[in-house]
Amino acid sequence: MASTSWQTAKDPSGQITEEFVVKRESHRNVTGALWTPKDPVDDTLIAFGHGASGDRYQAPIPYMANRLGQLGYTSVALDGPVHGLRQVGPGGREALGLELERQTVIEDMVADWNVAIDTVKRKRATNTDRFAYFGLSMGSIFGIPLLAERSRNQHNVTVAVLGLLGTTGAVAKFAERLNEDATAINCPLLYLMQLEDELFPRDGYLELFDSLGSPDKRMHANPGLHPEIPAEEINSAIDFLSKHLEGEVPRRIINPLAE
Repeated sequence: MASTSWQTAKDPSGQITEEFVVKRESHRNVTGALWTPKDPVDDTLIAFGHGASGDRYQAPIPYMANRLGQLGYTSVALDGPVHGLRQVGPGGREALGLELERQTVIEDMVADWNVAIDTVKRKRATNTDRFAYFGLSMGSIFGIPLLAERSRNQHNVTVAVLGLLGTTGAVAKFAERLNEDATAINCPLLYLMQLEDELFPRDGYLELFDSLGSPDKRMHANPGLHPEIPAEEINSAIDFLSKHLEGEVPRRIINPLAE
């Protein structure tokens, strides 16, 4: 049995959200925030996964949710497994390090995401015929398995933005799982990479990118450490998500550009 409570709140930019807590017997709570535009586009949902040091309101999520809300898109952001409204101990990376030792950590978070998506669908009395996902770093650790499950179960995934993650470094023990799940993802995909990432070396980035099964995928690589993504990449991500949600975007290759 599960019960859901809703509460009006504000994100860090001052925009109204609805926070939810799903209480489940024998399972941890599922918590997050929902941004609903005044005139929402039917049957469309954008899901946001945050990084290890944040929560449902970690930048750039509120900025992106509000920009996409201006286009009519509803967004939901989920607190990580030991973050936000369900913080454990100090939260952040320290708590996540312990959480990642649990054998079912990925399966549990994917289940949490499915609960959150179903909760939003019931709240809005709608389906997710068009579904988009944005999640970097920890948002990709859990987002890749989520998208893989949806693809395997023939639940639509329209478009995704992932990145700040490789198969070496901090998540090396999940490399096989991440590579296997990546092969199941087949939606148009933008992958963001930081060239001096202190957490995930370049070779692991490329290995995971190569594993992605999407026939339409591209990588944007920028100089800088793990959290130093240029602001223009976030605007590019908004554009990438919105254009694919609006309809099919053919990938055109113009040859020859040079000989």
